[in-house]
Amino acid sequence: MDKKNGTTHFGYQQVPRDEKEKLVAGVFHSVASRYDIMNDLMSMGIHRVWKRFTIECSAVRPGQKILDIAGGTGDLAKQFSYLVGDKGQVILADINESMLKVGRDRLLDEGLSSNIEFVQANAECLPFTDNTFDCVTISFGLRNVTDKAAALQSMCRVLKPGGRLLILEFSKTNNPLLTKAYDAYSFGLLPLIGKMVTGDADSYRYLAESIRMHPDQETLEGLMQDAGFVNTSYHNMTGGIVALHKGIKP
Repeated sequence: MDKKNGTTHFGYQQVPRDEKEKLVAGVFHSVASRYDIMNDLMSMGIHRVWKRFTIECSAVRPGQKILDIAGGTGDLAKQFSYLVGDKGQVILADINESMLKVGRDRLLDEGLSSNIEFVQANAECLPFTDNTFDCVTISFGLRNVTDKAAALQSMCRVLKPGGRLLILEFSKTNNPLLTKAYDAYSFGLLPLIGKMVTGDADSYRYLAESIRMHPDQETLEGLMQDAGFVNTSYHNMTGGIVALHKGIKP
């Protein structure tokens, strides 16, 4: 991101910083209704394994308060709702109104309303008081945030001391053959699947580009440390195509 010139990346394009949020919103407005179907098709269902591992690493217990940022259609929030129980609370937050509506309707249809709250919120300036949450998660959302450093600082602020941040995100593989195959899939097949299922190839082309522009594992861990997190670590999955980053608020 070029703060001096007021630009940032939207996929491979350079755009004014104040326009990126609107452009990203357009992508997710376009794909929201078919988002879950596309996730299953894109990952051949493996995204469910990645998310299950994230839930297991959260160490969430009954009675805790959880914030799921960029929670979208509610995969993580649903599981957290079961874990925290009647005395706990889960807040599913998303900046995108269309995604939030899909998630809210889905979870309400499944009878999960007693301990879940839905909030439209920007990760860079979370509308919650300091030291509120036992755990904060963001799953496949950080790469779409304009100012990642500000978002990480905001996440640290709202966590309780000793609280845990989990970031599940596409990352970088160091296997040349896997990288070549992944690139061919991402830029060749993925937009075609997006066109067939959602009628929108451009949004999935952007998603592929946004993955390539996202910081690698070590860089993201450094950003977490700069934001104030300690005991940071990451765990690669599927050859580094996806990584789960963890950090603790001191």
